[in-house]
Amino acid sequence: MASGMVKAAERAGAIGATALQIFTDNPTAWRRRAAPLPELEAFRERVASLGLEPLAIHASYLINLAGTDPELRERSMALLTDELRVAPSFGARFVNVHIGSHRGTSAEEGTARLADAVAGILDTTDDGPAAAILVLENSAGSGDGLGTDIPELAAIAEAIAARGIPDGRVGFCLDVAHAWSAGTDLGTVAGVDAFIAAFDARIGIGRLAMVHLNDSRSELGSRIDRHEHLGAGRVGPAGLRRILTHPALADVTYYLETPGMDQGYDAVNLQRAWDVAAGRPLEALPPEAMDLPSDRSGPPEAAVGA
Repeated sequence: MASGMVKAAERAGAIGATALQIFTDNPTAWRRRAAPLPELEAFRERVASLGLEPLAIHASYLINLAGTDPELRERSMALLTDELRVAPSFGARFVNVHIGSHRGTSAEEGTARLADAVAGILDTTDDGPAAAILVLENSAGSGDGLGTDIPELAAIAEAIAARGIPDGRVGFCLDVAHAWSAGTDLGTVAGVDAFIAAFDARIGIGRLAMVHLNDSRSELGSRIDRHEHLGAGRVGPAGLRRILTHPALADVTYYLETPGMDQGYDAVNLQRAWDVAAGRPLEALPPEAMDLPSDRSGPPEAAVGA
């Protein structure tokens, strides 16, 4: 978004993307702009003309709804409420947020705090036809990150439902690198199939709204969140192909979160996604591509709000 919203949409169209994920404001600041962006209308027109849908908003990295500090939880709730309230003005279908950290307490306590916060937020935001779905993103597990596996995600879904929130208002995002680093082996067809079957049985596959598509530089189960170019990491093409082509995921939208987007590797990884899905051999990446900073969807989980 550094060059402007309209140019971001045009870049997505130029590389052949058909969906887009954006930030509405600085993802590392609590302060929100007071007035709408002047190019918002032009952005929406460009998104519509390019057919970039569904549009997703990635919420601020600072949000932690599962934390222990009451003040930071209130600030997190206010920030996420703001993201959901502005989403219709962007035409966004999803607002994606990291599940957060229980901050050294327990998964059960963190889940209860998270569910209370989600219920409080959704009770005060519109649920009309233009409202965005709140999408909770699985965690890599570092820094007491919550939502690392199917049992934790299912417990979160159950806790939210127990507070009277309809299933249709809250979905889930599978971040491939996060799942891998948390210990879910998505590198094989069998591993992907097992994950999808378990998700469907415990939560319902219809609630998986988004996939953050990336490979991982980290070891399986390392709890270290490091994204990699598609097919160039430890997850590898076989698992990624199954994720891209699994029949149960036909209605899921995939959003790239891979290194070097500002250096043109957005186009490279989009083509690699098509090649992986088709089973075509992947071209070798130049050495400098492997030296790019790992794209990560936020700061280390240990650094999120208390």
